[in-house]
Amino acid sequence: MKGRYSARARLLSGALLIAVVAGPAVAQGAGEEGGIQDIVVTARKRVETTQDVPVAVTALTREQLSRYDLSSLERVAASTPQFVIGRAPSGSGATLVLRGIGSNTTSIGLEQSVAVVVDGIYYGQGRTINEGFFDLGRLEILKGPQALFFGKNATAGVVSITTADPGDRPEFSAKLGYEFAGQQILGEAVASGPLTETLGARVAVRASKMYDGYFRNIGTAQTYPTRDRSSLAQVVNPTNHVSDPAGDGRAEEFYIRTTLKWTPTDRLTATLKANFGTNDNDNPGANNVFYYCPTGTAAFNPNVRCGRRFVSSSNRIPAAIAASIPYGSDGSMGNEYRSWAVTANLNYEMDDVTITSATNYNWNRNIFRFDGDLISSSGPQNVFATEWSTFRAFSSELRALTTYEGPINLMVGGYYQKTKRDYLAWTASGGLENSAAVPDFRRYLANSKDSETNGETIALFGQVTYKPVERVEISGGVRYTHETKDSYFEQPYAHPIRVAQGIFLPNVRIFADQTFNDWSPEATISFKATRDVNLYFGYKTAYKSGGFSNSGILSATASVDDFTFDAEKARGFEGGVKTTLLDRQLRLNIALYRYRISNLQIDFFNAPVFAFSTINAGSATTKGVELEFEYGPRTLPGFNLRGSLNYNKARYGDVPNAPCYGGMTIADGCTIPAPGQRPRQNLRGKPTANAPLWTASLGASYDAALTDRLRLGLSLDARYSDNYIATAFGNPFTRQNSYVNIDGSIRLHTDDDRWELALIGKNLTNRWYAVGGVDAPNTGGGTGTATGVIADQAGYASLPRTVQVQLSWRY
Repeated sequence: MKGRYSARARLLSGALLIAVVAGPAVAQGAGEEGGIQDIVVTARKRVETTQDVPVAVTALTREQLSRYDLSSLERVAASTPQFVIGRAPSGSGATLVLRGIGSNTTSIGLEQSVAVVVDGIYYGQGRTINEGFFDLGRLEILKGPQALFFGKNATAGVVSITTADPGDRPEFSAKLGYEFAGQQILGEAVASGPLTETLGARVAVRASKMYDGYFRNIGTAQTYPTRDRSSLAQVVNPTNHVSDPAGDGRAEEFYIRTTLKWTPTDRLTATLKANFGTNDNDNPGANNVFYYCPTGTAAFNPNVRCGRRFVSSSNRIPAAIAASIPYGSDGSMGNEYRSWAVTANLNYEMDDVTITSATNYNWNRNIFRFDGDLISSSGPQNVFATEWSTFRAFSSELRALTTYEGPINLMVGGYYQKTKRDYLAWTASGGLENSAAVPDFRRYLANSKDSETNGETIALFGQVTYKPVERVEISGGVRYTHETKDSYFEQPYAHPIRVAQGIFLPNVRIFADQTFNDWSPEATISFKATRDVNLYFGYKTAYKSGGFSNSGILSATASVDDFTFDAEKARGFEGGVKTTLLDRQLRLNIALYRYRISNLQIDFFNAPVFAFSTINAGSATTKGVELEFEYGPRTLPGFNLRGSLNYNKARYGDVPNAPCYGGMTIADGCTIPAPGQRPRQNLRGKPTANAPLWTASLGASYDAALTDRLRLGLSLDARYSDNYIATAFGNPFTRQNSYVNIDGSIRLHTDDDRWELALIGKNLTNRWYAVGGVDAPNTGGGTGTATGVIADQAGYASLPRTVQVQLSWRY
């Protein structure tokens, strides 16, 4: 034990001794004259600086986002301690985790605990990570519950993104880059400026294409045998189908955003934004790596060695099956994401009252083809799935904020949202074939799914701010949310053998009409001891939608209760001190927090009823201390040193009905309550997923003149993570050891920043680490007995080392 903690201390010390730019995770660097610059944020839907707002916030400026090519939420998370994103090939598409609190990925009906808000509009789906976040004005990561200002589904925090607006002068820019590991070509272009004295426009475009994948697919041609029969009693010779290796995760994307900004008077501003995007990937499971197996090799393919490598294996849908199954295409794996949105923002400023509104309609469609067993192997255990899903949402928010000179001010508002999710899926598995199935596309199917959820949300919120004296502010507010969700689920087809086995129940439609009501209060007190010292303390609550698991399975013994789940809630305290010292050369902030999350939503595969089930399992607590600093000496303009040190303990409370991980034994705490019931465990005291006890970052950058017209910028950044469990059910075999992740950049640019040539490297140590994972399908056994066999573990892996050269031009 002593050696273990000594190693941890050495790793942490090593991380803190590396001069890096943790910049993407902290604030703006030093200005030309040195010192610390203020960053404007809108964490309380009003303009404040990071030092004045009584919220723990990490702010990224427009310059940082562009300089370090933080053009996706995954790139932001890879540079930010305590923020984790795991990309999944199916289900919700991703898990977003902040301070150890997040949602698992297996159900498309689960919304995230970390809300993503773009230009004031809530986007709650995990597949939001496929959007193109480029040409941004700023990005804010707000930690802890944020229900009052951002609404539902913010139990862990909010990622608030503001896209760039047109300015009062013409602006043109272009960027061309090449990333060597993925052989990716990318380009961006922006044209912006005034069209008239009151109307401005901005058009931004981004496109990229990869010619190689980040993960090597070592899959080989395999055989998938099918038997054309309607009962197990029939003896039929198999038809062998060849399944060729799938792709290696190559992706291409295209995004365009157009903005119109109209300011007819100095009181009224109207902004209209429209965007469209595509994101295609030739293998959504390319980052699924078998990194732990009891025998050292995969259960269904001993030629695949399990280990922490940037290597995976998967296969295409056999040609005959792909030709018949809906959206099977040519059999290649793939994920095709399309989205568009229109947002209208209005801001009207009277003498003492500001009225704002935000109205949006957004739509996305996702089609994927997926090797569901995650391994290249021969045999009937293979699973090939296709899915078509759409999500659309209309929302409108109206709020009023007073700014009277007196001690009391108010904020009041209302919110309305209407959503609809459609979900269709088709699965070929078990070597099943039925030539008598009608229509023909069902010939090779084990089952198909059809599900829909219509949601409606109405919310009212308000806050009172009271300043009894100049330096003290006391605020209290509450949000009331009324929400309904009407859903259905049906399996239009199931193979006769699976019906006889009681695994699938076809042509039975189940319905769920759900209603949720919630009050989320919060209160904060802040004391501005001096101009540069701000102390704050707050009590916060939050609410996360209950709902319906559209991607579940209906078996003969399952019921609607296996699909529905109740709301998740959070409450707790947070306080801290924000300081700017040494003549504004040093920023030093400390935050302490403790939050309890109740009615945890957990999705898992319920083997006894052969169904994906979502339950409210119990509770979890996250508590910790965060320290961040930034130093910009005036004696050395262009130099900036910054970093953070975070302690976070996220542990389950009483969770007596949690599922066991595959192969968990009685000795490990897994029991079967009664014959035919699912094995279960109590997660009490175990860590939540992706919750390292310690994280840290430290960084340095320096920008200096080479000649009268040229400047050189250097940066190096590292992020340290303590060890953690990568999955939600306490599986010790998914433990990710502590690591240090290092990024760096070199920039040569003109003194007016018109031209820049940059070399940007990420994960320079090429460190593999898991950001989530699952028990591999059909592996392991004996769960809840004395002789369980641990399932193979497939982890969602981080990206390997990437190095990109980037040429930028601005006018």
